Amino acid sequence: MKTTLLTLLATALCWSVDARAADKRIVLVAGHPSHGPGEHEFNAGVQLLHQCLQNVPGITSRFYLNGWPKDPKAFDGADTILFFMDGGAGHPIIQDDHLKIIGDLMKKGAGLACAHYAVEVPKDKGGPEFLDWIGGYYETGFSTNPHWEADFKSLPNHPITRGVKPFRIRDEWYYNIRFRPELKGVTSILVGKPDDETRQGKSSSPRGPYPHVVAASGREEVLAWAVERPDGGRGFGFTGAHFHRNWGNENFRKIVLNALLWTAHAEVPRNGVECAVTDEDLKKNLDPKGK
Repeated sequence: MKTTLLTLLATALCWSVDARAADKRIVLVAGHPSHGPGEHEFNAGVQLLHQCLQNVPGITSRFYLNGWPKDPKAFDGADTILFFMDGGAGHPIIQDDHLKIIGDLMKKGAGLACAHYAVEVPKDKGGPEFLDWIGGYYETGFSTNPHWEADFKSLPNHPITRGVKPFRIRDEWYYNIRFRPELKGVTSILVGKPDDETRQGKSSSPRGPYPHVVAASGREEVLAWAVERPDGGRGFGFTGAHFHRNWGNENFRKIVLNALLWTAHAEVPRNGVECAVTDEDLKKNLDPKGK
């Protein structure tokens, strides 16, 4: 009887280990502090997303703070990776041999998601890779980044939008993104229409107006998108999340959480990833003031 009981316990333990080993693995990477309180709270943001993923069946997540992970095994077994950090010429993904590291993961079918400033890379270093990996990127001088309230009146039928209702929210929504020609393979997830005042770029950096942006008056702009790559991998670009408080909006938050599952080839729940976030949750892990 004792032997039988031990055998059953050992079998149950193995099943438990195997189940966790079979989980989709999501790696969340945060950048260094770069703005004032409540803005570009990369470290707090990824920890909040990590918290929300803890009770999602079939998902294991881990996070790394303050830039490119120092652990050389950080991306081992990753089904998808989120970068939420400052981009441009200083983007960690284009430093050293990092493009090759991520490229090798992409060839294995790993997913890639980039949020806010992390969608910006130089067009001659990172640009071609981002067109391949996530379908588009913010191109300096072509794209623009004003603060404005986007009104998402309708949403496409896509796993990333499950459980998401139309909403409106103010953020530093980037637009006029450099996409693949004819948006090949790209699905628009969030689409908003900047008004003419927004197109003047008075809050953009560098300041507007940009003639080509102003000339597109009345045009709808893609602010978040998904892509399915020929290699089987998936990508996601999300231009919002300048303001940390916006993670408190259920629809805003759910879009990104759903996208993490989708890019990892995990099944997105019928009502999306449910996660209650309180005001106290939003105050956790904020960067020290002035940094």
